[in-house]
Amino acid sequence: MTIFTKGAFRVRLAQTAEDIRAAQRLRHLTFFRSTGAAPRDDALDCDAYDKTCEHILIELTATDALIGCFRLMPFENGRDIDRSYSAQYYNLGALRDFPARMVEMGRFCIHPDHRSPHVLRVAWLAMTRYVDANGIGMLFGCSSFEGKDAAAHLDALALLRARHLAPRRWLPLPKAPKIFNFAAMLRRKPLDEKHGMRLMPPLLRGYLALGGWVSDHAVIDEDMNTLHVFTGVEIARVPTQMANRFRDKSL
Repeated sequence: MTIFTKGAFRVRLAQTAEDIRAAQRLRHLTFFRSTGAAPRDDALDCDAYDKTCEHILIELTATDALIGCFRLMPFENGRDIDRSYSAQYYNLGALRDFPARMVEMGRFCIHPDHRSPHVLRVAWLAMTRYVDANGIGMLFGCSSFEGKDAAAHLDALALLRARHLAPRRWLPLPKAPKIFNFAAMLRRKPLDEKHGMRLMPPLLRGYLALGGWVSDHAVIDEDMNTLHVFTGVEIARVPTQMANRFRDKSL
C-alpha cells in the first residue's frame, strides 16, 4: 500500500513476505556488509520482531528499487515496553509509567549507494505522518554509531552528555553486559560542539532536532559492530516550528 510519493521516491507499507525479505536483504547489506560486522550465511538481517512490526519501504519510483526501510512497533502506553527491541539492551522500567501511545522505530537503514539528505528527509516525513495519524506520544529506539570503539565517538558522546540526557523520570538504566557509561566517564572532557555534531549519526541528529534525549550510557554491540544509545522523543515537547520542518504541507 502506497503511503505517499515525493519527487523520485515512493513510500509504502510492506504487504507481502517478499517485501519483508527485501527489507531484510537491504538491512543485511547496510548493517553487516557495509560496516565490517560478520555477515550472516543467508544474507538476511531478521529476527522475531519482524513478525510483529509494520515495515516502511522507500523505493525509487522509476525503477522500484528499494533504497531505504525501517520498522515500527506500536504500544498503547508504556506498560508493555519490555516487549520492545530496545528492552533487550536497556532497563526501561521507568518508561512503564508513560501514559500515552508510543512507537519504536527500528532497523532504519539507507542503501549505501543512495545515502543523501533527500532520502533521509523522506524517511522523516513518513515517520512524522505516522506519528500524527496515530496520536503517538513518544517515539523511541536505538541510535547507532558505526564502530564499537567509543574513542572514535567521544566528542559526540560528550555533546550528548552535556545537552541531551534523558529526564531523570524516564532515564533508562544499564542492562547490557558491555556498556560505555559516557555520562560518568566524560564528566571532565572539554566540549567541542561542532565536531561532536559532525560525528553524530544522521538519524540521531534528527531525533535531537526534535528535542530528543538519550540514555546516559551506550551499549557496545559486538555482533553489529556498533555503539548505540537509547533515544526518545516526547511528541508534546517538540517545538511547533521544528515539527513543521519535518512535515510537508504539499502532500
